[in-house]
Amino acid sequence: MDVDYHEEFVTSSRGLQLFTCGWKPASSSPKALVFLCHGYGAECSVFMRACGVKLATAGYGVFGIDYEGHGKSMGARCYIQKFDNLVADCDRFFKSICDMEEYRSKSRFLYGESMGGAVALLLHRKDPTFWDGAVLVAPMCKISEKVKPHPVVVSLLTQVEEIIPKWKIVPTKDVIDSAFKDPVKREKIRKNKLMYQDKPRLKTALEMLRTSMDVEDSLSEVTMPFFILHGEADIVTDPEVSRALYERAASADKTIKLYPGMWHGLTAGEPDENVELVFSDIVAWLDERSRHWKPEERARAPQEAEKHPQEASVKIAPVSSSNGGVESTDQRRGSFLCGLGGRPNQQQCRM
Repeated sequence: MDVDYHEEFVTSSRGLQLFTCGWKPASSSPKALVFLCHGYGAECSVFMRACGVKLATAGYGVFGIDYEGHGKSMGARCYIQKFDNLVADCDRFFKSICDMEEYRSKSRFLYGESMGGAVALLLHRKDPTFWDGAVLVAPMCKISEKVKPHPVVVSLLTQVEEIIPKWKIVPTKDVIDSAFKDPVKREKIRKNKLMYQDKPRLKTALEMLRTSMDVEDSLSEVTMPFFILHGEADIVTDPEVSRALYERAASADKTIKLYPGMWHGLTAGEPDENVELVFSDIVAWLDERSRHWKPEERARAPQEAEKHPQEASVKIAPVSSSNGGVESTDQRRGSFLCGLGGRPNQQQCRM
C-alpha cells in the first residue's frame, strides 16, 4: 500500500512553533487514527518514521508531534520546564485532527514509547472517555523505591531548580548503547542530529521524576483498553514497571506481552525479524478494536462505559521466544525503574 507523508508546524498556546507530521494510506481512508507520543530525547520525523510507515501501510492514519525542545520543534534542547505543557500540546494537536470531518467517525488510539507512555496515560487522565485505547511500548509509568532519590536530595535540587534549571547535571550512561540491540540501527540513531544525546537538564530530570510519581499514584485510574509491549532484556525501563500498570489498572480490556531477549528499542533497535513480530502484534491488536463510530454513539459512549465497565475481556498474552518456545509473562519479578536510566545495579537512574 502506498503511503502519503505530510509535515507542518503548528503554534502552541505559548507561541512556540511545534513540528508535526503524519502518514496515511495514499489511496483509501484510514481505518482508524493512531497518535504518536515519542520518548525523551527522540523525535517523530526520523525516529518514528518506521512506525508511521508500517501502521499507515496497515491502513491507519498516523500523526505525531515533536514536544517543545525536541526534534524540529522550538525550545531549548530537551528542556522540560513543565511536563503538563507536553501533554497540553499533544492534546490540542491530536484533538484538532480528530475533529476533522473526515476523521470524526474513526477510532482513535494513542501510541506511547518510553516517556511517551507517560504522556499517553496523562492524555487519557485529562479526558478519560475520549480515547479508544493505547499501545504502550516500554512505558515510563512507575519508579522503584530503590532508585528514588532521597527526599532530602530532591528538596535540595528543588531549591536550585529555578536558579539553574537548564544545568546538565544528571549523570546517565549512554542510553543508545543500552536501548538499541542492532549495531547498524544503533549507529544510525546515534548519527541522527535530532536525537538528544547529552545529559538531562536539572529541571527536566525533576519534572520526569515528579511525573513518574504522579502517574504511579494514578495507575488504578486507567480505564481505557491498552496493550503493553516490553522487552524482557530491557535495562532502560524495567518490564516490572509495565506489570505494575497491568495489575493496577481498572481497564476491562488490557493486554501485556513481554518479549524474551528483546531490549528497550522494540520498534527501532531490534533485528528486522523482531521488529516485524512486534508490529504484527500491534496491528493485530488495533485491527480488533478499530470500528466506525456514529455521532450518537460517541455522545453516549461515556454513559455506556459507566454502565458496563466489564464488558471487554482481560487478556495476558504468553510470548513466543526466538527458539519457538513459550514463556509466561509471570516468570520474572524485579525492581521498578524510571525512564531516565537502567536497573538499580546499573547506577543509571540515580540523581
